[in-house]
Amino acid sequence: MTDLLQPDRGQPAHAITLIAPPEFDAWLTKQPAPTRAAAAGQRFTGKAGSHAILPDGDDWQVVAAIDEPASPWALARLAESLPPGTYRINGDHPPALGWVLAHYRFDRYRKAEGNGPRILLTHDVATIAPTLAMAAATCTVRDLVNTGAGDMGPADLEAAAQALATRHQALLTVTRGDALATGFPMIHTVGLAAAKDRHPRLIELEWGAPDHPCIAIVGKGVTFDTGGLDIKPSSGMRLMKKDMGGAAHALALAQLVMAAKLSVRLHLLIPAVENAIAGNAFRPGDVLRTRKGLTVENANTDAEGRLILGDALTRAVEGRPELILDFATLTGAARVALGPDLPPLFANDDRLAADLLAAADAQSDPLWRMPLWDGYDDMLKSDVADLVNAPDGGFAGAITAALFLRRFVPAEIAWAHLDVFAWRPAAKPGRPKGGDAFGLRAAFAMLQARYA
Repeated sequence: MTDLLQPDRGQPAHAITLIAPPEFDAWLTKQPAPTRAAAAGQRFTGKAGSHAILPDGDDWQVVAAIDEPASPWALARLAESLPPGTYRINGDHPPALGWVLAHYRFDRYRKAEGNGPRILLTHDVATIAPTLAMAAATCTVRDLVNTGAGDMGPADLEAAAQALATRHQALLTVTRGDALATGFPMIHTVGLAAAKDRHPRLIELEWGAPDHPCIAIVGKGVTFDTGGLDIKPSSGMRLMKKDMGGAAHALALAQLVMAAKLSVRLHLLIPAVENAIAGNAFRPGDVLRTRKGLTVENANTDAEGRLILGDALTRAVEGRPELILDFATLTGAARVALGPDLPPLFANDDRLAADLLAAADAQSDPLWRMPLWDGYDDMLKSDVADLVNAPDGGFAGAITAALFLRRFVPAEIAWAHLDVFAWRPAAKPGRPKGGDAFGLRAAFAMLQARYA
C-alpha cells in the first residue's frame, strides 16, 4: 500500500474538490453551464457521500460532497468508486487512512480483482508514514482474522509473531505443549484436545531498552472455538475462526509500537490454543489450577478465553509492567449490550480509562466504558474452588468475564480490557465485511501520548 499515498511534487493528477452538502447550491451557481449540465446529467445534488466527474479543460476533475471532513473515513467512498489514477485535493486535506484502506482486498483464497490503484497526493508529507503504518497494522488484523482456521492454528500465530520479532530485532520465546502443564496449566488444559500439530502454546515477544517503562499487551489467541464439550451450535461456530481476533489486535498494536520506536519495554503475550473436542478434552465441573495459584471450577468449556488469559495475565504481571492492555473476543454479551462496532472498555484505573476514551474520540475509534462492578464479584463464587469461570444465569456476562480477568491483575498495575468483536458484519466505506480492527487506533494513540 506504500504507493497509494505520495508526496505532491506537482505530478499530473485529477483534482478533487470537496464541498459540504449545505454549500452545494452556492457552489453550483458559480459553475459554468457545461459543468452544471454535467452535474445534472450525473444526478449530482450534493448529497453526502456522492460525487461527480466533471470537465476540467482538456481533462476531468472530481467534485465530492462530504459531511465529516475530519473523519478517517472521509475519503474512503471516493477511493472505492473513482477510476484508477492519480488525484490531488484542492484545499484542506482530510485524513487519508480511509483512502488507503479502501484498497484492501483479502485474496488468499480467490483471484485478486483487476482494478488498478488510486493514488492520492498530499503536501502534508509528515502524515504519510504514520497513515501507512496504521493501514498496515489494520490490514494485519484483517488478514489474520479472515484466514480460515485450517490455515491459522496456534503454530501460524507463532509464525506471525516470529516474523514480527525478526523484523524488529525482538526476542521471541514460546512455551509449547506439555511444557505448559506446570507453568501455564490453564492454557495447557484448554488446548489439550487439539491435534498434535495444533498444540497449545504461550507466545511471548520482548522488545525495547531495559531502562524504559514496561508495558504488556495480551491477546486472546483461540484459533478456533468449538465450544469444547459444551459444544456450540453450527450457527455459533460459523465465525469462530475469528476467536483469535484479540491476538491479531495485540500483534498489530505491537507492530505499531515497535515501528514508532516508542520509549517502552514491550512484553507481548499471546496464549494460542484451539478449543477442540476429544477424549482428553477438559470437562464441565473440572477444577483447574492456574499459574497464579488460584483454583477455578470450570462451569462451561465455552468460557475458555478467560482461562487462557488468566495465565497470560499472571505472566505479564511478573514482568512488573506499569500498564497492561488486553484484547479479546471474549463474550457474546458484549455484542448484545453494545453491538459489533462499539467495544466495551473495562479498566481498573480511571486515568487509563480517561486517556483511552479521549484517544478513542480523537481517532474516531469509539470505545464505551463498562463497569468492573464489585457487586457482581460474588457471582464468581464456587462451592469447590476459589472461583468459577462462568456464573450461572447469564446476567452481566461481559462484566463477570472482566471481573474474572481482574482476579489475575493486582490493583496497583493499571490494566484495561477491550472485549472486541474483530468482525464487521456489513461493509462500510473503507471497511469491507469480514475481519477488522476495533480500538486499535485508540490504544496506539494513548500509548503515543504517554511514551512518544
